[in-house]
Amino acid sequence: MAVYKGPEMFKLDLPPDPKEVAAIEARRNREKERQSRIFNARTRVIGVDVEALNSQVEERRLREAAERSKEAAYGTNQVQYDLVAQMLEKEEAERTRRLAKKVQDFREQKQQLRNRCEFDLSDPDRFWNEFPACHNDSVPYYGLTSLQYLSGEDLDRAACLRMQQEQFRSSLERQLREQQLARIEEQRIEMLNDQLRLAMDTRAAQVAKLEESCRIAMMSAMANANKAQAAELAERQRREHKRKQDANFTEIQNQITGDLTKKHPIAQHSVTPQRVQSHCWKGITPEQRAAMKKAQEVQRLEKEAQRKAERAQNAEWEGQAVCLAQAAMELEEQERQLGAEFRRGLGSFNQQLAKEQSAQHNYLNSIIYTNEPTAQYYLQFNTSSR
Repeated sequence: MAVYKGPEMFKLDLPPDPKEVAAIEARRNREKERQSRIFNARTRVIGVDVEALNSQVEERRLREAAERSKEAAYGTNQVQYDLVAQMLEKEEAERTRRLAKKVQDFREQKQQLRNRCEFDLSDPDRFWNEFPACHNDSVPYYGLTSLQYLSGEDLDRAACLRMQQEQFRSSLERQLREQQLARIEEQRIEMLNDQLRLAMDTRAAQVAKLEESCRIAMMSAMANANKAQAAELAERQRREHKRKQDANFTEIQNQITGDLTKKHPIAQHSVTPQRVQSHCWKGITPEQRAAMKKAQEVQRLEKEAQRKAERAQNAEWEGQAVCLAQAAMELEEQERQLGAEFRRGLGSFNQQLAKEQSAQHNYLNSIIYTNEPTAQYYLQFNTSSR
């Protein structure tokens, strides 16, 4: 079921959106400007805006040049960043290697098995060191079964200790020399890193100068292009102004000296004779006006004849409609008469049928069903049925 919605249910008095109104107005102005460019018979060339196309080509060329310069600057920065990343990776790897070497040297020198505090608990020679070793064969209480003196045993412990001290001293000196060489190597690496950083800074300064020069050159080229474009636009405007002045002068001269009574008027188009040049056309000739009036008269007569034919056709259609209505009324009247006659015949037939049924009922009741059966008849009927 449709529900009525009054005007209070729809907010029809809302103010328009300013942004939408501004966008519509901008589109309307652009369309008017485009139509003024396209439909101007003096400036358009088969519907193509040459100035707009030239400006688009120039803008695209400048945009491509700017993109190429930007890509070149990005490429230079990328190369510089790659060099810096490689140098940082090398420096990190060298630092990791030096740290691992120092850790390994510290483990080899300071974390030996014999220098641990719990080494005495797991010393395999602990039981042999409980008794002093025999230094010579003149000790009476060490026999052969004491196992204090064996063949090949070193009894010159002092000489061995001195030799070990010498070896330790030489090893210490060697370690000191290695540490000194490591410090010299680190200093050399730091000097090379400083030189590399200086070279990178110099390279970055050069790249910055190159980018600045490229930017200045691009701005200069853009300024020159703008100047050339402005000069070209001024020259084009000057030529257009001169052409308009020449056209106006020609038009004025044609208006003064032109004659429309000749066989080939000035306003007639050179390619399509049925068209005229709008800037030279001054009006139609008397012959054309007479021909136009004659054509209008012919059209008027044709229109009048057409209207007469339509009126005659409408009158004929109205007459046929009246005849059809009369025929329909006559058919309805005949149908009513036939219905009344049928109802009268049906009533008389029903009365005759009622009379016959009443006579038959009276015959049955007065003649056929006069003798009523007695109880003996019913008893006999029941006996015979058993």
